[in-house]
Amino acid sequence: MRLWSIHPAYLDSKGLLALWREALLAQKVLLGETKGYKNHPQLIRFKNTKNPVGAIAEYLRGIVDEADKRGYKFDNSKICHEEFKGRITVTEGQIEYEFAHLANKLKTRAPELYCKLKKVKEINLHPMFKQVNGNVESWEII
Repeated sequence: MRLWSIHPAYLDSKGLLALWREALLAQKVLLGETKGYKNHPQLIRFKNTKNPVGAIAEYLRGIVDEADKRGYKFDNSKICHEEFKGRITVTEGQIEYEFAHLANKLKTRAPELYCKLKKVKEINLHPMFKQVNGNVESWEII
């Protein structure tokens, strides 16, 4: 499971679809509707909010927004109706790690997009995240 902190606009279509599926799985986990993945490290930051289900719902809405911009039809009725108005912090080191990790994936899978990523000067985040100083997050498995 990979719940990217970076903006979904950086993902290729395969990556965006995978993110949608994985975030929907995360929502099921946080709703208590699965037996597995309950302690997955990618869920820690959502669990640490006052409203984990609302946080993952807001995350999913950000994915749908990107899908809509691309003309994809993701079924937003799958997103629970919880609200989350806050932002989750993510460290600068985590953002850089994720961006490099994605670039490495795209090098062979989507070379044109990889070339575009190489030119990015300032990495945009998923709208629900806020950057803070720090190294790679402790929950990240490297």
